[in-house]
Amino acid sequence: MAKPPSHFLSRPPMPGAEARAAFDALFDRSIASGPNALIEYDLPWPRWQFIGHIVESRKLIAHGSQDGAIHTFEPRQSHDAHPFGNRKAVYGASDGLWSMYYAILDRATHPMLLVNSAAQVELEDGALGDPFYFFSISRPALDARAFRPGTLYFLPRDSFEQMPPLEIAGQRAHVPQWASLVAVTPLARITVAPEDFPFLADMRGHDDGFIMERAKADPDGFPWLE
Repeated sequence: MAKPPSHFLSRPPMPGAEARAAFDALFDRSIASGPNALIEYDLPWPRWQFIGHIVESRKLIAHGSQDGAIHTFEPRQSHDAHPFGNRKAVYGASDGLWSMYYAILDRATHPMLLVNSAAQVELEDGALGDPFYFFSISRPALDARAFRPGTLYFLPRDSFEQMPPLEIAGQRAHVPQWASLVAVTPLARITVAPEDFPFLADMRGHDDGFIMERAKADPDGFPWLE
């Protein structure tokens, strides 16, 4: 069975049937009030599990932001090392944990370079393995604990296209990054705090100059470990 490289993080276990049923009921009640409904989360299971289940089971796109009052997502020009992510588009992920990373970063107060990814390795039978992740921010921002509460939006997938698979350490990996070239109205949103993110203690810090030099010299060498 294919395995991700050792420096990647594996997703913690997802919840059982009781939790999934409660998640579905809460989401359905919330979106009944109309577009961009605020989900008042009051369930006993971790918030990240709710987000992950809803995104995956409803085939939605998640978008994390520090702005909790977005009513429509408009395409914006992004700047990414990969051509897929370097377009004027609305970006999001079919992986809730990856989107939570973006929601909790205080980039307004602490400028930072982000190095991150999520992926699933394609197995011999064509199925996908469990998700794995890499999360890093500029070392000064990490030292300053540049985290704060944010908002995760649930977006319909209709207008989105997924990033093509990549080769990571000789294995075919599917990245849950998606892009829409047209505006998107959220179905719902939920607030998230840094302590809701299960990989907060595993966040790496890096030297921006070193990473930029390594990335320029080897664009396919992600994550350019120091």
